[in-house]
Amino acid sequence: MYKEFYGLEELPFTLTPDPRFLVFTPSYNEVLASLYYGLENSKGLIVLTGEVGTGKTTALRWILRRLDSSVLAAYVFNPRLSIEDFYHHVTSMLDVKDWSNKAELLVVLGKVLEERHKRGLKTVLIIDEAHELSDYVLEEIRLLLNFESDTAKHLQIVLTGQPELRDVLNKPNLRQLKQRVALRCKMHQLPNVEEVERYITERLLLAGSKQPNIFTPGAVDYIFRCSEGVPRQINNLCDNAMLAGYSAGEQIIGRQIIEEVADNLDLLPRQPVVDERIEASGTGRVLSSDARADFMQSRPVVEQSSNSYAASALYSNGNGASEKTAQSTQFPSRQKQSSETFNDEVLEIEDFGF
Repeated sequence: MYKEFYGLEELPFTLTPDPRFLVFTPSYNEVLASLYYGLENSKGLIVLTGEVGTGKTTALRWILRRLDSSVLAAYVFNPRLSIEDFYHHVTSMLDVKDWSNKAELLVVLGKVLEERHKRGLKTVLIIDEAHELSDYVLEEIRLLLNFESDTAKHLQIVLTGQPELRDVLNKPNLRQLKQRVALRCKMHQLPNVEEVERYITERLLLAGSKQPNIFTPGAVDYIFRCSEGVPRQINNLCDNAMLAGYSAGEQIIGRQIIEEVADNLDLLPRQPVVDERIEASGTGRVLSSDARADFMQSRPVVEQSSNSYAASALYSNGNGASEKTAQSTQFPSRQKQSSETFNDEVLEIEDFGF
């Protein structure tokens, strides 16, 4: 709807995991390099985890599209399968035929994998949403890793899932599978405003934009705060913001539009809880300023030294300025105490919560 208005050839912020719009941020590069290394060196079992919406599926589809013709890959995107359904699904994608029961399947599959390995060909099984797999299917996956020679694994397996996958693999009954994990990698959220700005700009360029600075710096900053760096949330905010901007006839999208969109999507940033008493007084100290002054006048004052800041801090009002009472009061002279006595007084001061 808004493509022509913003001079785009395609919609840049769809929620589908389109690998054409993959933005090579540092975190993405790290994950893709780890996957490539694991598959290239026949590591066997690779585990990729990441929060919802961080782009795991997009990375997998990017890898699948760029596998060499010598690599045969099976991609399972629905993990809620029985053992029998799992094998039917995998064998159909690997073109393994002529079996009627599990025993025959394992024999035929073993011969296919061994033959491919002898010819220098690789076979890869990629399972998305693996945290949803049953323990029974996970145990079958472990047994598939037994297809190997003395020097290499004949089947490469990639398990991808949410952080709960780590908890699944930590189950006592799956400890054998956990020990087979040769490589772990994690998909991170975009950590700062700069990477979010790069993400938005590159997707606009990939969509054909001649003017990618559609979002103001203030809008990008608020997108980062609302999305917490999750690419799917960024896409959702940007797509709705561009629709709202088109409706309002705004060529440039500012922070106000993002605020309205974030409110509609229930993505407003979580506000920190501030104690009303602290907010009213402007300080988080335990004693009031008058009480602190009275307290200091009634106590021996430490001689000026590198540690005297701890005592003089009691005079501070929390904003780097001294209280009026403190300004008119000079430190009385006293004899230098031993380090032991001085340390005891500092500890007593710290006990008041300063």
